[in-house]
Amino acid sequence: MKLGFVVNDVMSEESGYTTTRLGMTAINRGHEVWVMGVGDLAYDADEKIRANARSVSKKNYKSPETYLVDLQGSKGRSERITVDDLDVLMLRNDPSQDSGSRSWAQTSGINFGRIAMRHGVIVLNDPIGLAKATNKTYFQLFPQDVRPRTVITRSREEIKQFVNEQDGHAVLKPLQGSGGAGVFLIRPEDKANLNQMIDSLIRDGYVIAQEYLPAAAEGDTRLFVMNGQPLRYKGKYAAFRRVRSGDDMRSNIHAGGKLRQAEITDTHLKMAKIVRPKLVKDGMFLVGLDIVGDKLMEINVFSPGGLGSAQRFEKVNFNIAVIESLELKVEYMSFYQRKFDNVDMATL
Repeated sequence: MKLGFVVNDVMSEESGYTTTRLGMTAINRGHEVWVMGVGDLAYDADEKIRANARSVSKKNYKSPETYLVDLQGSKGRSERITVDDLDVLMLRNDPSQDSGSRSWAQTSGINFGRIAMRHGVIVLNDPIGLAKATNKTYFQLFPQDVRPRTVITRSREEIKQFVNEQDGHAVLKPLQGSGGAGVFLIRPEDKANLNQMIDSLIRDGYVIAQEYLPAAAEGDTRLFVMNGQPLRYKGKYAAFRRVRSGDDMRSNIHAGGKLRQAEITDTHLKMAKIVRPKLVKDGMFLVGLDIVGDKLMEINVFSPGGLGSAQRFEKVNFNIAVIESLELKVEYMSFYQRKFDNVDMATL
Protein backbone atom coordinates (compact mmCIF):
# COMPACT_ATOMS: atom_id res chain seq x y z
CA MET A 1 0.00 0.00 0.00
CA LYS A 2 1.20 3.50 -0.89
CA LEU A 3 -0.01 5.81 1.86
CA GLY A 4 0.30 9.59 2.09
CA PHE A 5 -0.39 11.96 4.98
CA VAL A 6 -1.12 15.67 4.52
CA VAL A 7 -0.17 17.66 7.63
CA ASN A 8 0.17 21.37 8.37
CA ASP A 9 3.97 21.20 8.13
CA VAL A 10 6.19 18.11 8.21
CA MET A 11 8.77 19.79 10.44
CA SER A 12 6.20 20.78 13.08
CA GLU A 13 4.96 17.22 13.61
CA GLU A 14 5.63 15.67 17.02
CA SER A 15 6.27 12.11 18.16
CA GLY A 16 3.09 11.97 20.23
CA TYR A 17 0.84 12.91 17.33
CA THR A 18 -1.58 10.28 16.06
CA THR A 19 -0.37 10.93 12.50
CA THR A 20 3.19 10.01 13.50
CA ARG A 21 2.00 6.82 15.18
CA LEU A 22 -0.09 5.86 12.15
CA GLY A 23 2.86 6.44 9.83
CA MET A 24 5.19 4.33 11.94
CA THR A 25 2.62 1.54 12.18
CA ALA A 26 2.17 1.49 8.41
CA ILE A 27 5.95 1.37 7.86
CA ASN A 28 6.26 -1.54 10.29
CA ARG A 29 3.56 -3.39 8.33
CA GLY A 30 5.63 -3.08 5.14
CA HIS A 31 3.87 -0.15 3.48
CA GLU A 32 5.29 2.87 1.65
CA VAL A 33 4.52 6.04 3.60
CA TRP A 34 4.92 9.67 2.54
CA VAL A 35 4.29 12.79 4.63
CA MET A 36 3.73 16.22 3.08
CA GLY A 37 2.69 19.66 4.27
CA VAL A 38 -0.23 21.56 2.73
CA GLY A 39 2.27 23.96 1.17
CA ASP A 40 4.09 21.09 -0.54
CA LEU A 41 1.17 20.21 -2.84
CA ALA A 42 1.01 21.28 -6.49
CA TYR A 43 -1.27 20.87 -9.51
CA ASP A 44 0.91 20.27 -12.59
CA ALA A 45 0.26 21.03 -16.26
CA ASP A 46 -0.42 17.32 -16.94
CA GLU A 47 -3.40 17.64 -14.54
CA LYS A 48 -1.86 15.49 -11.84
CA ILE A 49 -1.29 16.36 -8.19
CA ARG A 50 2.30 16.19 -7.03
CA ALA A 51 3.99 17.01 -3.75
CA ASN A 52 7.42 17.48 -2.21
CA ALA A 53 7.12 14.72 0.35
CA ARG A 54 9.28 12.98 2.92
CA SER A 55 9.67 9.32 3.84
CA VAL A 56 12.10 7.07 5.72
CA SER A 57 14.58 4.41 4.65
CA LYS A 58 14.26 1.91 7.50
CA LYS A 59 11.58 -0.78 7.44
CA ASN A 60 10.97 -1.08 11.16
CA TYR A 61 10.80 1.29 14.11
CA LYS A 62 10.41 0.59 17.82
CA SER A 63 9.19 4.04 18.78
CA PRO A 64 7.51 7.05 17.15
CA GLU A 65 10.40 9.18 18.42
CA THR A 66 13.00 7.36 16.29
CA TYR A 67 10.65 7.25 13.31
CA LEU A 68 10.09 11.01 13.48
CA VAL A 69 13.81 11.76 13.85
CA ASP A 70 14.48 9.87 10.62
CA LEU A 71 11.49 11.41 8.85
CA GLN A 72 12.49 15.00 9.67
CA GLY A 73 16.26 14.56 9.69
CA SER A 74 19.11 13.85 7.30
CA LYS A 75 18.27 10.14 7.16
CA GLY A 76 14.89 10.90 5.67
CA ARG A 77 14.08 10.69 1.97
CA SER A 78 12.79 13.77 0.17
CA GLU A 79 11.17 13.29 -3.24
CA ARG A 80 8.64 14.91 -5.50
CA ILE A 81 5.94 12.27 -5.68
CA THR A 82 2.81 11.90 -7.80
CA VAL A 83 -0.06 11.96 -5.35
CA ASP A 84 -2.35 10.37 -7.95
CA ASP A 85 -0.25 7.18 -7.68
CA LEU A 86 -0.98 6.77 -3.97
CA ASP A 87 -3.54 4.25 -2.79
CA VAL A 88 -4.65 6.34 0.19
CA LEU A 89 -4.23 10.02 1.06
CA MET A 90 -5.13 10.95 4.64
CA LEU A 91 -5.91 14.62 5.24
CA ARG A 92 -4.47 15.10 8.73
CA ASN A 93 -3.92 18.88 8.72
CA ASP A 94 -5.83 21.07 11.17
CA PRO A 95 -7.22 24.18 9.39
CA SER A 96 -7.59 26.05 12.69
CA GLN A 97 -3.81 26.03 13.14
CA ASP A 98 -3.41 27.91 9.87
CA SER A 99 -5.77 30.79 10.59
CA GLY A 100 -4.19 34.22 10.27
CA SER A 101 -0.91 34.44 8.38
CA ARG A 102 -1.41 31.06 6.68
CA SER A 103 -5.11 31.32 5.91
CA TRP A 104 -4.34 30.19 2.34
CA ALA A 105 -3.44 26.76 3.78
CA GLN A 106 -6.70 26.12 5.62
CA THR A 107 -8.53 24.49 2.70
CA SER A 108 -5.55 23.52 0.54
CA GLY A 109 -5.59 19.86 1.61
CA ILE A 110 -9.30 19.66 0.89
CA ASN A 111 -8.96 21.26 -2.54
CA PHE A 112 -6.04 19.13 -3.72
CA GLY A 113 -7.61 16.03 -2.18
CA ARG A 114 -10.75 16.53 -4.25
CA ILE A 115 -8.68 16.54 -7.43
CA ALA A 116 -6.71 13.44 -6.39
CA MET A 117 -10.00 11.56 -6.00
CA ARG A 118 -10.52 11.74 -9.76
CA HIS A 119 -7.83 9.13 -10.33
CA GLY A 120 -9.09 6.74 -7.69
CA VAL A 121 -6.99 7.77 -4.71
CA ILE A 122 -8.90 7.03 -1.51
CA VAL A 123 -8.95 10.39 0.29
CA LEU A 124 -9.83 10.33 4.01
CA ASN A 125 -11.70 11.92 5.53
CA ASP A 126 -13.72 12.62 2.38
CA PRO A 127 -12.68 16.13 1.27
CA ILE A 128 -16.18 17.11 0.18
CA GLY A 129 -17.43 16.14 3.63
CA LEU A 130 -14.57 18.06 5.26
CA ALA A 131 -15.45 21.16 3.22
CA LYS A 132 -18.82 21.16 4.99
CA ALA A 133 -17.08 21.07 8.37
CA THR A 134 -14.58 23.93 8.11
CA ASN A 135 -16.14 25.63 11.13
CA LYS A 136 -18.29 24.69 14.11
CA THR A 137 -21.62 25.28 12.32
CA TYR A 138 -21.19 21.72 11.02
CA PHE A 139 -21.95 20.46 14.51
CA GLN A 140 -25.39 22.08 14.37
CA LEU A 141 -26.38 19.77 11.50
CA PHE A 142 -26.48 16.77 13.83
CA PRO A 143 -29.65 15.83 15.75
CA GLN A 144 -30.61 18.23 18.52
CA ASP A 145 -30.86 15.34 20.99
CA VAL A 146 -27.06 15.11 21.20
CA ARG A 147 -26.24 18.85 21.27
CA PRO A 148 -26.34 21.51 23.97
CA ARG A 149 -28.65 24.49 23.33
CA THR A 150 -26.71 26.92 21.14
CA VAL A 151 -26.87 30.28 19.40
CA ILE A 152 -24.31 31.56 16.88
CA THR A 153 -24.28 35.31 16.39
CA ARG A 154 -22.23 38.53 16.35
CA SER A 155 -24.87 40.45 18.30
CA ARG A 156 -23.87 41.37 21.82
CA GLU A 157 -27.51 41.76 22.84
CA GLU A 158 -28.52 38.34 21.50
CA ILE A 159 -25.65 36.70 23.39
CA LYS A 160 -26.59 38.48 26.63
CA GLN A 161 -30.21 37.46 26.18
CA PHE A 162 -29.18 33.84 25.74
CA VAL A 163 -27.00 33.97 28.86
CA ASN A 164 -29.92 35.40 30.84
CA GLU A 165 -32.16 32.58 29.59
CA GLN A 166 -29.60 30.14 31.00
CA ASP A 167 -29.82 31.81 34.44
CA GLY A 168 -26.42 33.39 33.93
CA HIS A 169 -24.59 30.12 33.18
CA ALA A 170 -23.21 29.65 29.65
CA VAL A 171 -20.11 28.94 27.60
CA LEU A 172 -18.84 31.41 25.01
CA LYS A 173 -16.30 30.47 22.34
CA PRO A 174 -15.24 31.54 18.85
CA LEU A 175 -16.83 29.90 15.82
CA GLN A 176 -13.36 29.28 14.40
CA GLY A 177 -10.56 27.67 16.37
CA SER A 178 -9.89 24.63 18.52
CA GLY A 179 -8.07 23.36 21.58
CA GLY A 180 -9.98 25.47 24.09
CA ALA A 181 -8.56 28.79 22.85
CA GLY A 182 -10.78 31.77 23.64
CA VAL A 183 -13.33 29.78 25.67
CA PHE A 184 -15.15 31.56 28.51
CA LEU A 185 -17.31 30.02 31.24
CA ILE A 186 -19.94 32.58 32.19
CA ARG A 187 -21.39 32.53 35.71
CA PRO A 188 -23.93 34.87 37.33
CA GLU A 189 -21.15 36.69 39.18
CA ASP A 190 -19.43 37.48 35.84
CA LYS A 191 -22.20 39.84 34.71
CA ALA A 192 -20.03 42.93 35.14
CA ASN A 193 -17.39 41.53 32.78
CA LEU A 194 -19.73 39.96 30.23
CA ASN A 195 -19.51 42.81 27.70
CA GLN A 196 -15.71 42.64 27.75
CA MET A 197 -15.72 38.87 27.18
CA ILE A 198 -18.17 39.16 24.30
CA ASP A 199 -16.24 41.99 22.65
CA SER A 200 -12.98 40.02 22.78
CA LEU A 201 -14.64 37.21 20.82
CA ILE A 202 -16.63 39.35 18.36
CA ARG A 203 -13.39 40.95 17.16
CA ASP A 204 -12.51 37.66 15.45
CA GLY A 205 -15.95 36.89 14.00
CA TYR A 206 -18.98 34.91 15.07
CA VAL A 207 -19.49 33.76 18.65
CA ILE A 208 -20.97 30.48 19.85
CA ALA A 209 -23.04 30.80 23.01
CA GLN A 210 -23.84 27.41 24.49
CA GLU A 211 -25.66 26.12 27.53
CA TYR A 212 -23.32 25.06 30.31
CA LEU A 213 -23.48 21.37 31.15
CA PRO A 214 -22.82 20.78 34.88
CA ALA A 215 -21.28 17.39 33.99
CA ALA A 216 -18.42 19.33 32.36
CA ALA A 217 -16.99 19.77 35.86
CA GLU A 218 -16.06 16.10 35.66
CA GLY A 219 -14.31 16.52 32.29
CA ASP A 220 -15.13 14.94 28.96
CA THR A 221 -14.61 11.64 27.15
CA ARG A 222 -12.98 11.35 23.73
CA LEU A 223 -14.41 8.34 21.86
CA PHE A 224 -13.02 7.48 18.44
CA VAL A 225 -15.37 6.45 15.67
CA MET A 226 -14.05 4.65 12.59
CA ASN A 227 -16.15 3.69 9.58
CA GLY A 228 -19.19 5.02 11.41
CA GLN A 229 -18.76 2.72 14.42
CA PRO A 230 -17.03 3.17 17.79
CA LEU A 231 -13.43 2.10 17.21
CA ARG A 232 -12.92 -1.17 19.06
CA TYR A 233 -9.88 -3.41 18.83
CA LYS A 234 -9.19 -6.58 20.80
CA GLY A 235 -12.32 -5.93 22.84
CA LYS A 236 -11.24 -2.42 23.92
CA TYR A 237 -12.75 0.92 22.92
CA ALA A 238 -10.41 3.63 21.64
CA ALA A 239 -11.25 6.27 24.22
CA PHE A 240 -9.92 8.29 27.15
CA ARG A 241 -11.12 10.92 29.60
CA ARG A 242 -9.87 14.47 30.02
CA VAL A 243 -10.34 16.08 33.42
CA ARG A 244 -10.01 19.80 33.93
CA SER A 245 -7.30 21.18 36.17
CA GLY A 246 -8.25 23.45 39.08
CA ASP A 247 -10.78 26.16 38.20
CA ASP A 248 -10.01 26.01 34.46
CA MET A 249 -13.16 24.68 32.74
CA ARG A 250 -11.17 23.54 29.70
CA SER A 251 -10.21 19.88 29.77
CA ASN A 252 -8.04 20.07 26.62
CA ILE A 253 -4.60 18.65 27.36
CA HIS A 254 -2.65 21.69 26.19
CA ALA A 255 -5.04 23.85 28.24
CA GLY A 256 -3.98 22.06 31.42
CA GLY A 257 -6.33 19.08 31.45
CA LYS A 258 -5.32 15.69 32.83
CA LEU A 259 -5.77 12.28 31.21
CA ARG A 260 -7.70 9.43 32.78
CA GLN A 261 -9.03 6.07 31.61
CA ALA A 262 -12.51 6.16 30.10
CA GLU A 263 -15.42 3.92 30.93
CA ILE A 264 -17.62 3.65 27.85
CA THR A 265 -21.31 3.42 28.77
CA ASP A 266 -24.52 2.78 26.90
CA THR A 267 -25.01 6.56 26.79
CA HIS A 268 -21.74 7.02 24.89
CA LEU A 269 -22.64 4.25 22.46
CA LYS A 270 -26.11 5.70 21.91
CA MET A 271 -24.66 9.05 20.91
CA ALA A 272 -22.28 7.34 18.48
CA LYS A 273 -25.29 5.52 17.02
CA ILE A 274 -27.26 8.75 16.59
CA VAL A 275 -24.48 10.55 14.70
CA ARG A 276 -23.51 7.52 12.59
CA PRO A 277 -25.84 8.19 9.60
CA LYS A 278 -24.47 11.67 8.95
CA LEU A 279 -20.84 10.65 9.52
CA VAL A 280 -21.29 7.87 6.96
CA LYS A 281 -23.13 10.14 4.53
CA ASP A 282 -20.29 12.69 4.71
CA GLY A 283 -17.52 10.09 4.33
CA MET A 284 -15.97 10.64 7.77
CA PHE A 285 -13.60 7.69 8.16
CA LEU A 286 -11.99 8.59 11.50
CA VAL A 287 -13.47 11.11 13.94
CA GLY A 288 -13.33 11.94 17.63
CA LEU A 289 -16.48 12.47 19.65
CA ASP A 290 -16.06 14.71 22.71
CA ILE A 291 -18.79 13.72 25.17
CA VAL A 292 -19.95 15.42 28.37
CA GLY A 293 -22.67 13.64 30.31
CA ASP A 294 -25.35 12.78 27.76
CA LYS A 295 -24.36 15.45 25.21
CA LEU A 296 -21.71 15.89 22.54
CA MET A 297 -19.56 18.98 22.96
CA GLU A 298 -17.76 18.58 19.65
CA ILE A 299 -17.24 16.23 16.71
CA ASN A 300 -13.61 16.35 15.59
CA VAL A 301 -13.26 15.46 11.92
CA PHE A 302 -9.96 17.24 11.20
CA SER A 303 -6.95 15.29 12.43
CA PRO A 304 -8.56 13.84 15.58
CA GLY A 305 -5.76 13.00 17.99
CA GLY A 306 -5.25 10.87 21.05
CA LEU A 307 -4.97 7.28 19.83
CA GLY A 308 -1.72 7.08 21.76
CA SER A 309 -3.53 8.21 24.92
CA ALA A 310 -6.18 5.53 24.40
CA GLN A 311 -3.43 2.95 23.90
CA ARG A 312 -1.74 4.05 27.12
CA PHE A 313 -4.82 3.19 29.20
CA GLU A 314 -6.24 0.24 27.28
CA LYS A 315 -2.89 -1.44 26.44
CA VAL A 316 -4.05 -1.91 22.84
CA ASN A 317 -2.41 -0.44 19.72
CA PHE A 318 -5.43 1.11 18.00
CA ASN A 319 -3.21 2.38 15.17
CA ILE A 320 -3.07 -1.20 13.89
CA ALA A 321 -6.86 -1.26 13.57
CA VAL A 322 -6.78 1.95 11.51
CA ILE A 323 -4.08 0.69 9.15
CA GLU A 324 -5.84 -2.67 8.77
CA SER A 325 -8.99 -0.82 7.72
CA LEU A 326 -7.00 1.14 5.11
CA GLU A 327 -5.51 -2.11 3.80
CA LEU A 328 -8.99 -3.52 3.34
CA LYS A 329 -10.18 -0.43 1.48
CA VAL A 330 -7.20 -0.66 -0.89
CA GLU A 331 -8.03 -4.31 -1.53
CA TYR A 332 -11.64 -3.38 -2.30
CA MET A 333 -10.49 -0.71 -4.74
CA SER A 334 -8.23 -3.18 -6.55
CA PHE A 335 -11.29 -5.33 -7.26
CA TYR A 336 -13.00 -2.36 -8.92
CA GLN A 337 -9.93 -0.86 -10.68
CA ARG A 338 -10.19 2.25 -8.49
CA LYS A 339 -13.72 2.91 -9.78
CA PHE A 340 -15.69 3.43 -6.59
CA ASP A 341 -17.16 6.58 -5.05
CA ASN A 342 -14.78 7.99 -2.45
CA VAL A 343 -17.57 8.91 -0.01
CA ASP A 344 -18.83 5.30 -0.04
CA MET A 345 -15.35 3.79 0.29
CA ALA A 346 -14.52 6.16 3.17
CA THR A 347 -16.66 4.30 5.69
CA LEU A 348 -16.94 0.88 4.04
